[in-house]
Amino acid sequence: MLEALAPQPADALLGLIKLYNADPRADKIDLGVGVYRTATGATPVFKAIKAAEARLLETQDSKSYLGPEGDMGFVHALIPYIFGAGFDRSRVEGMQAPGGTGAVRLAIEVARRAGVRRIIMGTPSWPNHAQIVAAAGLELVTFRHVTPEGTADLEALKAVLADAGPGDAVLLHGCCHNPSGVDYTHAQWDEIAPLLASRAVLPLLDLAYQGLGAGMEEDAYGLRAVLAKVPEALVAYSCDKNFGLYRDRVGAFYAVTGDADALTRAMANGATIARASWSMPPDHGAAAVRLVLDDAELTKVWLAELDDMRGRMRQVRDRLAAAQQVGTIPMAPLGIQNGLFSMLPLNGEQILALREKHGIYMAGTGRINIAGLTSGNIEQFIESLRAVAV
Repeated sequence: MLEALAPQPADALLGLIKLYNADPRADKIDLGVGVYRTATGATPVFKAIKAAEARLLETQDSKSYLGPEGDMGFVHALIPYIFGAGFDRSRVEGMQAPGGTGAVRLAIEVARRAGVRRIIMGTPSWPNHAQIVAAAGLELVTFRHVTPEGTADLEALKAVLADAGPGDAVLLHGCCHNPSGVDYTHAQWDEIAPLLASRAVLPLLDLAYQGLGAGMEEDAYGLRAVLAKVPEALVAYSCDKNFGLYRDRVGAFYAVTGDADALTRAMANGATIARASWSMPPDHGAAAVRLVLDDAELTKVWLAELDDMRGRMRQVRDRLAAAQQVGTIPMAPLGIQNGLFSMLPLNGEQILALREKHGIYMAGTGRINIAGLTSGNIEQFIESLRAVAV
């Protein structure tokens, strides 16, 4: 029967990693893989996480199951950072998920069970969003997220919402948009929130990079603006980036409602879906995050490390933006974008030339990982870009 399986296209990013690893050039630059890197090219374990792991090693007395909800101490410790210290805790409950991906899958599956049939989403978006929507058997409706000027296209969102209503969910990136780096401004979020409420759609808010844009509080502005206006929403959260826990797969799914019974049903359905999908989420990374957030000193260390990450990426963006225009490529917009990623308007031939002639590896969409650039290679990157963007 396995002979009947249809061939599947190879993952482009995994192929890019293999090509990069096989390249013998000492000055090659990896802008493809979506992880944070220091100025020396390392993806380190946070000092706060190291300290929490050491404490976990000494104090953890069991590896028994926690249940499909995972570490609820972890889930609850995140709530003030995501929703705000004054948020009505009776409106929200959550559960642990294997990474932000697992949280998105839970959110979309719960939405499907609640009667959602269409997911409305701006493009470009994280490729896995569309794949998860398809796997859930839902219709995907898209609109343009980025204007030709490199800002968030609020008018396109308004236009698609004009035909939306019950049975529709709107998936929005909370901050640090992947892959464009183009976020809605606070003023735009202030328009989006009441608009979502007026159309009676279900907001799905994906907050995967909190703290990597303008700060922990600032990056939660859009999510909080929406939740202040709508009666219910689903939230997918990732700690993989802002705690550096990529391989430990640390995420959380939250439901927000105005009705206690609806909240109970949402979480019961989430637990049922999780039980049939991964049974129990991985514990180690979530336990480490819980220990960090339960200890004021470790929290201070973590936030300082996050500040350093954000500051380094801002320096890279400022240097790229200072170039203004490199050949046909406008660079100034990169200075007002946020997070790990931005997209350059390069065609396939130019991206191939960058890889083959200059040892610069990036996704075929033109997405670059800002953290792959350092003071030691950024000028090389700009000059290589100038050579092909003619």
